[in-house]
Amino acid sequence: MSEGLMTFLTVVEVVALVVVLAIGLLIVASQLRSISAKLAEVTWGARAVERQLRATRSNVGQMNWALEEIALTLPSVVDKAERMGRGTVRS
Repeated sequence: MSEGLMTFLTVVEVVALVVVLAIGLLIVASQLRSISAKLAEVTWGARAVERQLRATRSNVGQMNWALEEIALTLPSVVDKAERMGRGTVRS
């Protein structure tokens, strides 16, 4: 083989390697953009859940108070219902 042909083939080989690497990098960049978009959606969803939980946390005290009131009132309601069932209603 002549020296000129070997030089030409080497240059073609280097150019082919650079082209293949560039195509590979473009594919990787495209997939990274796709992953980034999905992560943005997940972040948005997580923030929405966080806002909902913040609202729930502030209402837990009110819910506990209401449940305690129900627990205190319920025995007298049951007693009155039992008396009504027996026909002995006292106000």
